[in-house]
Amino acid sequence: MGQLKQTVALKDVKCFALHGYYPEEQLIGNHFIVDLVTEFSPKGFDDDLNQTVNYEDLNTIILSEMKNTQKLLETVLNNMISKVLNLYPFVETINVSIKKLNPPMPGQIGHSFVKLTYTSAD
Repeated sequence: MGQLKQTVALKDVKCFALHGYYPEEQLIGNHFIVDLVTEFSPKGFDDDLNQTVNYEDLNTIILSEMKNTQKLLETVLNNMISKVLNLYPFVETINVSIKKLNPPMPGQIGHSFVKLTYTSAD
């Protein structure tokens, strides 16, 4: 029999934040959408929250890092990955992405997009 993989995720978390490379972006802010997806081998299915990833914790991580103004979205995402791994070292894969809605540049742009993927060495 094959191995089970479990996914716990939050998708389309909407935030307003002050991230941006340029000083004016850090003053006026922007709207963002964050996805955070974890994958791991389940320890069991006995209704014990300690045997899984609590998506309330994922939400707390997203919201705290979105309040922590950074120039680069890559930094924000890397910080999120570090916090997830600190809480849940058994997680094997993390995909975290962020969309900056209507980035301030010429043209009509729906969103910019940055994604980081962590994969354990095991």
